[in-house]
Amino acid sequence: MGFRVAFLLAAVLLPLTIISVVKSLALREESLARSEAALMGETMRAASGELRLIQQARGAATALSEVIWPISRDTEACSALLRRIRSDDDIRYSLVAFVAEDGSSICNSEAKRFDFSNDPLFLRDSRQRKTSFTVKAKGLVAGTSVLVVSHPVFDEADRYRGLVSLSLTHSGLRVAEDSSTGARQPLTMITYDADGHVLTASREMDDLAIAIPRDRALSVLTGVQATSFSGASVDGQTRVFSVVPLVPGELYALGSWPPEGAGAGEGPLGRAPALFPAIMWLASLIVAWLAVERLVIRHIRKLRASMTSFAGGNRLVGDIDVTGASLELREMADAYEAMTEAVLYDEAELEDMVHQKEVLLREVHHRVKNNLQLIASIMNMQIRRTQSEEAKSLMRGLQDRVMSLATIHRELYQTAGLSDIHAPELLSTIVRQITNLGESPDRRMNIRTEFDDIRMTPDQAVPLALLVAEAFTNALKYARGAAGCTPDFEISLKRTEGTRAELRVRNTIGSASNAREGASVALAPREGLGTQLIKAFAMQLGGQIDRKCDDGQYELRLGFTLAPLDHGEERSGPLAAQ
Repeated sequence: MGFRVAFLLAAVLLPLTIISVVKSLALREESLARSEAALMGETMRAASGELRLIQQARGAATALSEVIWPISRDTEACSALLRRIRSDDDIRYSLVAFVAEDGSSICNSEAKRFDFSNDPLFLRDSRQRKTSFTVKAKGLVAGTSVLVVSHPVFDEADRYRGLVSLSLTHSGLRVAEDSSTGARQPLTMITYDADGHVLTASREMDDLAIAIPRDRALSVLTGVQATSFSGASVDGQTRVFSVVPLVPGELYALGSWPPEGAGAGEGPLGRAPALFPAIMWLASLIVAWLAVERLVIRHIRKLRASMTSFAGGNRLVGDIDVTGASLELREMADAYEAMTEAVLYDEAELEDMVHQKEVLLREVHHRVKNNLQLIASIMNMQIRRTQSEEAKSLMRGLQDRVMSLATIHRELYQTAGLSDIHAPELLSTIVRQITNLGESPDRRMNIRTEFDDIRMTPDQAVPLALLVAEAFTNALKYARGAAGCTPDFEISLKRTEGTRAELRVRNTIGSASNAREGASVALAPREGLGTQLIKAFAMQLGGQIDRKCDDGQYELRLGFTLAPLDHGEERSGPLAAQ
């Protein structure tokens, strides 16, 4: 019930939570759009210093390309001109050089001879023959990363003669200031060309993972319009990026800030716009659930625990105090308490009646057992007075059967509940009783019994016990041991499979001549009273007798199906009485 109430409350409060989340998301998107627009202006202002230096270098390269060819033959004059340009006050170059079309440079600011014929950058610029911006990891003079601005040189006949190259160190670019605003460049600021190659950076060139977006290549961010977006950097940080074209189609600036520094997503609401509505929804849900728990659910849980325990057989009602609950719950608790008292009273009366019935049945079985033992004692007295051995034998057989019945009634008398009988105890008692009657000082027997723990209804236990008594008595009559040996007996009751059981009585019948005699008697066509009784008891059990003689042993087997114990209970229950 608690889960259902919680689910219902959550469903009721969910629309308000959704509305709050939608409003928070819209507010965050609006704030992010404003911050991205502001960041675009910051990027343009921050890149103005670098843009000024790069444009000056480009203008210088363009101007040199117009005047360098006529004086390139005069190496001294050409080198002097380039040295003056390198020492300009506004911008300081690490190298200014004119590179001929064969890759050699004699005219340069260092007055040295350089060979660029195998330089990949020179080969590329010679093919493109246009202004280019290139990053070189290690400059010839500076020894550090430089930005190379190149421009082709043509003669009066418009024939290609080489190129002018100006090298700017990245350290100089990172500290450049915009003369109009005086604002320093941001912490993570890079410039790159149309092919996506990084030209300058506010960080070291090998530490740009934080400044470049992870899911967008720089070559893709080369449109003609400025743009801003949010995303993850290469090192996995969430940042706001702003792209501004410095020279459309050639040179671009990319600035990036963390969301907090950009003014977007500040505070818990900005970082997770759904967090605050979710917390409010959860808090409302908890308060409502606690109220329902205290007023209703805890009282119902207490009643349920008591009812479950009472239904499981525990007759201690337990604590069902529902003080403080609603009127309906208090009335329910009072009705349950009255019902349990009535049930306990009725059960006490039924238990008393069952006890009286059990006492009477036990007394009946006790009296029957005593009467049967009295009959057996009278028969014993008559046996001692009878002179005929044949009559004595017949009367002893009858006496054994009467004692078997007395044993069964004693077991019924001793069985608690009178619904089932413990077969091992019953059969062991019968075997022991018959052994005592048949054993004498001059006649010893080896008897082995093996009974599984099986409980049976009285309807099956009685004929099984009588069958064992008859079969064991016959075994005692015809058992013979080998020369000088004691006869062996084996009696077992085994559970075979499912509800099936098997009774087996086996005894030795001595030497070959004795075996033939015993077998002829045991398997003779003319059946005695004992054999007839055994067959009758087997029919009552619903089984079939199997007898055989083999290798000096006689064996009787009986397989039958065990009746369910509740059949015995039904016979002694109210329906049977009716």
